[in-house]
Amino acid sequence: MAEEKQEKPDIKETASEKKEDWADMIKVQDEAGSNNSSTESSKLLNQEEIDSLFGHQSTEGPKKSLEESGVKAILNSSMVSYERLPMLDVVFDRLIRMMATSLRNFTQDNVEVSLESIESMRFGEYIDSLTLPTLLSVFRAEEWDNYGLISVDSSLVYSIVDVLLGGRRGTAAMRIEGRPYTTIELNLVKDMIDLVLADLSTAFDPITTVNFSYDRTETNPRFATIARMSNAVIVARLHIDMEDRGGKLDMMIPYATLEPVRDLLLQMFMGERYGRDTIWENHLVEELWETEVEIDACLKEMQIDLKEIAKWKKGSFLNLDMDKSSNITLFCGDIPLLSGSMGRKADKIAIRVKGKAEKNG
Repeated sequence: MAEEKQEKPDIKETASEKKEDWADMIKVQDEAGSNNSSTESSKLLNQEEIDSLFGHQSTEGPKKSLEESGVKAILNSSMVSYERLPMLDVVFDRLIRMMATSLRNFTQDNVEVSLESIESMRFGEYIDSLTLPTLLSVFRAEEWDNYGLISVDSSLVYSIVDVLLGGRRGTAAMRIEGRPYTTIELNLVKDMIDLVLADLSTAFDPITTVNFSYDRTETNPRFATIARMSNAVIVARLHIDMEDRGGKLDMMIPYATLEPVRDLLLQMFMGERYGRDTIWENHLVEELWETEVEIDACLKEMQIDLKEIAKWKKGSFLNLDMDKSSNITLFCGDIPLLSGSMGRKADKIAIRVKGKAEKNG
């Protein structure tokens, strides 16, 4: 009994020790949970970081550079840059020089045409960037069987109308907002577009022959859709200055339109031919003339049963049933070259060539 009484306090001590251990474990877990929650909260992205990840820039504050970043940069990384088509710079350089002369003769005024930029973008981005009201002229590349787009802003429209209808020099063109373009204004701008398309066709002449023709004019960008919104396009932004008047003209050509002449536009300079070496070509031609080839003469082809061939012995004769006018074909390998007739010259068998052999198939 005395031993049992002594064992009871030991049981109580162990129970109290277990409670202390559980309390310590709970504290450790609480501390670990608080640390985990702090790390998880630190991993959460704020709105600015999310916008940067998707390539969006906030309108508040100073504007950042126009370089794209994040997911938007990854999506647009596959877009072909116009810098891979070096001949486009040559084409547009010729275009602005010819446009300056054509528009001077058209308006009888001092006209300066400058190329502001050449950009590569998506067709949807270009349509969204247009400022209304804008005249959109769709033109067709007949040889390439595809379309392009010319957009004329309202400042240039009213400037052309003012110049052609006798407006005073040194005064800005009057702009009337909130009304559609009249038939006279549309016809005058169409005449200017015809001149621009004629100059564009001439600008492409050193590279390839193409005729750009006027198709239609739209005032709603939705009706001027000539490509899918995700298709890549080239946009050349031109500025036309007529003393105190003028405006902007954009020329948009989809990459699909330029695809038939892509190899020509890849040239670094006019008339470039990749891999052409005239010295090596001349040397190769000279060596080919000195090359020896083996020529076989086929007297006649005939079919014989295998059992007949098995009967042949030394001294057997094969009757070819030929005469002096029979045709003989000369082969180089498996290729028939010449045909002729067999004869004799001195003590050697000769063949008189009649002409080229007919190639079967």
